[in-house]
Amino acid sequence: MEGDCLWDVGIRDGDIIAADRAGKRRLGRAVLAVVEGAVMAKILRKRDGRFYLAPANSHEPYPDIELTEDSEIWGVIAGVVRRYDLA
Repeated sequence: MEGDCLWDVGIRDGDIIAADRAGKRRLGRAVLAVVEGAVMAKILRKRDGRFYLAPANSHEPYPDIELTEDSEIWGVIAGVVRRYDLA
């Protein structure tokens, strides 16, 4: 994971995320998606009949990203591995 757009749900920059491709893609769940060739992890939301990806970071003004016909949700984020540098 690169970036801190999911900070409020406990996913940090540098974390390794596991995505469940068979997981239910429900609103409010963290998902791994491809939008315009970019892989991103965000929260699946719906507003005014349209689906979009939203950040979960109350400290940074990340934009929502609307899903298009070309967008693909790869899976639901099912787990996180964090490496600690003890040195």
